[in-house]
Amino acid sequence: MLPEIAVVPIDSDVPMKQESLIGCGVMTGVGAAINTARVQPGTTVAVFGCGGVGLNCMQGAAIAGATTIIAVDLLDNKLEMASEFGATHTVNASQDDPVARIKELTGGQGVHYAFEAIGLVEAPFVQSLLCTRSRGVTVWVGHAPPLNTKVTIDAQDLIMEKTVIASMYGSARPQIDFPRLLTLYKAGKLKLDELVSRRFPLEEVNTAFEVLSRGEVARSVLTFD
Repeated sequence: MLPEIAVVPIDSDVPMKQESLIGCGVMTGVGAAINTARVQPGTTVAVFGCGGVGLNCMQGAAIAGATTIIAVDLLDNKLEMASEFGATHTVNASQDDPVARIKELTGGQGVHYAFEAIGLVEAPFVQSLLCTRSRGVTVWVGHAPPLNTKVTIDAQDLIMEKTVIASMYGSARPQIDFPRLLTLYKAGKLKLDELVSRRFPLEEVNTAFEVLSRGEVARSVLTFD
């Protein structure tokens, strides 16, 4: 039994493997851009992390009308994925200073919006703030471990009226946002098919986690058939 508030009716004309993505990474990433940050048309965006959540931050930014979307990751294969999901530029943080490169790509000003979509270590949190321009918005989407993930910033890094905000589940309103996302998918404006890199039967769940940890997939789907 489920409480009524936990059930969201959706149309049955979308395949289940695509529908299954809406309830987690898609909502978290797209929602961070369109609900939490409220990205405006014609703006510039940087996204740190090209996993399932980061790719959807890019999709959300593109849907909102951002014209420059810069993807940052350590792996070239993840950056290649980013180019399919709206990134106009890519930065390999293992080879270049991402803050310096983002400022170079934005005429020295930094981006209007930056999204941290990793949540594991301090550096991307700080870098996402440093690459944001005056009066820009930095959104921390990645969920850090529950203890001892300290982030140290200088007060001067905020002095130019920058805003740092966390996004929980893309500021979701499931009854509104889930049908909205599926409508965008059916209109060809939201990529869900491309997010499903691999499918695994339930008994291979450990393999699915292994390929995810190696950064080989955008999203895997477990099947019960």
